[in-house]
Amino acid sequence: MIDFTKIKKQYDYLVVGSGLFGSVFAHEANKRGKKCLVIDKRLQSGGNVFCENVEGINVHKYGAHIFHTNDKKIWDYVNSFVEFNRYTNSPLANYKGTLYNLPFNMNTFYQLWGVKTPEEAKEKISSQIEKNKLAIPSNLEEQAVSLVGTDIYEKLIKGYTEKQWGRPATELPAFIIKRLPVRFTYDNNYFNDKYQGIPIGGFNKLIDGLLKDIEVRLGTDYFQDRAYWNSIADNIVFTGSIDQYYDYQFGQLEYRSLKFEHEIHNVPNYQGNAVINYTEREIPYTRIIEHKHFEFGNQPKTVITKEYPADWTPEKEAYYPINDQRNNAVFAKYRALAENEENVIFGGRLANYQYYDMHQVVASALKTASLHFAPKMDIAI
Repeated sequence: MIDFTKIKKQYDYLVVGSGLFGSVFAHEANKRGKKCLVIDKRLQSGGNVFCENVEGINVHKYGAHIFHTNDKKIWDYVNSFVEFNRYTNSPLANYKGTLYNLPFNMNTFYQLWGVKTPEEAKEKISSQIEKNKLAIPSNLEEQAVSLVGTDIYEKLIKGYTEKQWGRPATELPAFIIKRLPVRFTYDNNYFNDKYQGIPIGGFNKLIDGLLKDIEVRLGTDYFQDRAYWNSIADNIVFTGSIDQYYDYQFGQLEYRSLKFEHEIHNVPNYQGNAVINYTEREIPYTRIIEHKHFEFGNQPKTVITKEYPADWTPEKEAYYPINDQRNNAVFAKYRALAENEENVIFGGRLANYQYYDMHQVVASALKTASLHFAPKMDIAI
């Protein structure tokens, strides 16, 4: 039997997972002269931002990823590895064959009611809210109607949300929707952030830039030989599921998953837009992505992806944490264990049981690295 305690440490940091958090932390450690090894159970690096080249198109294999931020430092940071294009996310909603602009704005209100001024739109929404006013909404449906009225809810929220969560809106808690942004301008830009775009050449370029000169081993599952991997590095940076790290001792955390169907079409343009949501309950997928539009492609063929919400089981990819009372209580127990670790750093959406946008992951990894590598001050007593 191997005595792992006698194995000489080969690395300063073993980074488990090559997604954005792991890649940014590894880059920052390497920049400070630390020797890192990054391992990932998948056969490609990048986590869920990985793009697969199909017919000359960068296909977002694990769902659409659009980088957006108001933080210039974060924007400059990612652009130091790869130049980002000027893509602006302007999705459409298809409800029973009729198209509506998203987010909810004056174009949407004109399509719904024929109103042309902000005052007309406000009056329409207010009258519907007043008609269905409740003191305290008890579920998601009541909460949504109290924010935007019945027409927007029925056509653009209800079916999409029920598909996403796999339950009727009347059975979903109200806190899921804290607010619904409504714009009284003719502006189809989905994000309010100042900076927005897609890496020119795809997100793989960003990951490759972050992991340049760092040793990476793919197809390598940390949990298949955990004692060995722990033995070869002074520190572990763990970006996987925190409940799995602690052998599920407090129970499994729950997620929603996704299923993707990728299709190649022998036409140069399938739907004319990168993202179209399907908001009626009867259509099983929530949206169709046409990937070439993220990079303004003119390839002779196109690739689309239909995105289906799915119940999560341990063998499926965990996408959206179900941050209800029960799961948050379980996570708090795992987090308490994590805070007592001396040589293990937890980061990313799975380790923190929290949904993150990409800029938030990058910011979190940079902050974690900055604090970790900050000079340790001797405190005189």
